[in-house]
Amino acid sequence: MKLVIFGLTISSSWGNGHATLWRGLVRALARRGWRTVFFERDVPFYAGARDLHEIEGGEFLLYEEWEDVLPAARRHLAEADVALVSSYCPDGIAATDLVLDAPRPMRIFYDLDTPVTLSALGRGEATSYVGPCGLGGFDLVLSYTGGRALNALCTRLGARRVAPLYGHVDPDVHRPTAPKPQYAADLSYIGTYAEDRQAGVGAFLLKPAHQRPDLRFVIAGAQYPHDFPWLPNLFFVRHLPPSEHPAFYSASRLTLNVTRRVMADMGWCPSGRLFEAAACGVSVISDWWEGLDTFFEPGREILVASKSQDVIAALDMDQSELQRIAKAARERVLGEHTSDHRAEAFEALINEMAPAATAALRA
Repeated sequence: MKLVIFGLTISSSWGNGHATLWRGLVRALARRGWRTVFFERDVPFYAGARDLHEIEGGEFLLYEEWEDVLPAARRHLAEADVALVSSYCPDGIAATDLVLDAPRPMRIFYDLDTPVTLSALGRGEATSYVGPCGLGGFDLVLSYTGGRALNALCTRLGARRVAPLYGHVDPDVHRPTAPKPQYAADLSYIGTYAEDRQAGVGAFLLKPAHQRPDLRFVIAGAQYPHDFPWLPNLFFVRHLPPSEHPAFYSASRLTLNVTRRVMADMGWCPSGRLFEAAACGVSVISDWWEGLDTFFEPGREILVASKSQDVIAALDMDQSELQRIAKAARERVLGEHTSDHRAEAFEALINEMAPAATAALRA
């Protein structure tokens, strides 16, 4: 089976959550016999932090202008079994037109940012990836967010068939490893700066850091402003490539997950960071959103914070208790939330919709 993707990026993990997810899914699909071609616009801010140069089981094509890549795109679509356009693809509307005109492949849209998409369109803002005709032309619309988001994709954007495809982790990449001293932290946090996440970062990281000057706090991420309120015991890692995530998490007693407000308000939005941290064997404390308890059991597999004091209480927990929670979370992730699980779910959706695809896979 051949899959053609028009997406944001697979080559750079800088400042976005898409690349790591695509890498894990593409690798898992390759193990199941798929070949993937990923089209990515070569933009300066990703080119300067590119940490992947080839993909297993396929190829990715960088291009500067859409017109330049059209011949290759048409050639690959003519051979594809499945064609997919994702959210935040810089040429998503043009790619959608091309995919919907292609007679051979099954046509899929995958929104890895569904609440953000719905919020922006609700305010009357244009996006680079959803045109005026909505999503009704696609055979299937996948959403990184479940719950109410699925119905909204139908009622507001005309999707004919929707299904969730949640975040995941590649356990070959994210696993317990030797910690590195420069990442040592009582509480760590990985996340790109976002204004609508700042209230949570302030309550669950900055305030505990202020109240506990005896402890060490570490942030890794991109796009933090110069006026961010740094503290003497709060340290910063500007860019942490996926290859360093295991060492980073393994150097933490506890790590924090903070969800963007627009995502948390809609719920059913597990960040890939949740699964990555758990797979690396570190205890996670997260803000609450509807559906979280479907992915992890609060108190046994994850800690939940509603105020800064909850984080401080977690930091004061016995190390053996934190290790017990981490072990339970890792077992849950390996059993339900790996890239292989999502690849299996993706393939099942394809097979369910196209009996011919099932025959091809069994051939």
